[in-house]
Amino acid sequence: MEGKVYIGGEEYEKEFTPKDYLTTYYSFHSGPAAEREIVKFSLQNLHQTFSTGGVGGDVLIDIGCGPTIYQLLSACEVFREIIATDYTPQNLQELQKWLKKDPGAYDWSPIVQHVCELEGDSMCILGTELSCQGLAVISLAQDTKLRRVSKPVGAAGGRVTLAVTVSRWQEKEAKLRRTITRVLKCDVTKTPPLGSAQVPPADCVLTFLAMECACPDVDTYRAALRRLAGLLKPGGHLVTLVTLGFQHYMVGPKKFTGVYLEKETVEKAIQDAGCQVLRCSCVSLSYSEAYCVNDGLCFVVARKGPGT
Repeated sequence: MEGKVYIGGEEYEKEFTPKDYLTTYYSFHSGPAAEREIVKFSLQNLHQTFSTGGVGGDVLIDIGCGPTIYQLLSACEVFREIIATDYTPQNLQELQKWLKKDPGAYDWSPIVQHVCELEGDSMCILGTELSCQGLAVISLAQDTKLRRVSKPVGAAGGRVTLAVTVSRWQEKEAKLRRTITRVLKCDVTKTPPLGSAQVPPADCVLTFLAMECACPDVDTYRAALRRLAGLLKPGGHLVTLVTLGFQHYMVGPKKFTGVYLEKETVEKAIQDAGCQVLRCSCVSLSYSEAYCVNDGLCFVVARKGPGT
């Protein structure tokens, strides 16, 4: 219906199209500059948080992951297990396609390569022992898509040791696939947000560009943040990216809206949820006007109090 605006819950489940969303906002090399700069801002802050920021541990729960994996590329280096959750079945199905390397899965390699550049490591070296040089090298090349195979560096008893150079981004993708252990449905407007699923207290709850879309008003947003804080162990971290001044965004021809948030509202809601704001970085980056109307972005790292 022309002029129809969709908001949260069942309308997302019926109307949201993951492929349209991904091609609009995550076409890293071929898409508009505004969307590319927002992805870069996100990746830079995530890299800093999960490398030098001291955020890590056993379990990370991603709330409202959508059909995306970019927000987890740095986290997979410092968490043993990642639990990815979203409200809409089609987003979870799209994520499963990537996890299983299904045909038609979205190609995240340009963004994965960018993260590897941020980490300062675009290549890695693997050492392997092969008993049959010819056929084994062919098999290895197919499995790892190696850049080159060096000359043998040692041999003993008929076994040859080769130094293999492979693309770091492929290793990064493989590691993330291993680290995402569960894919669950979530609903941040309900208690508990993960339904009957049993999950351990998390060292980190991550929610990126999701809460403002899932919540129709500020009161719902505040209550949802309290539920997310309830998933954290004492001392655990909440990491979030919020669209400020959000009015609506387009997914294909369909318009979706949510809650209008300002920096002060976000910080107060996090504090009221029992978390101390450790870092708050707000920028005036906006999406292309044809795709989304917003006034900026706010990246926050917070820590749950010991007694909450």
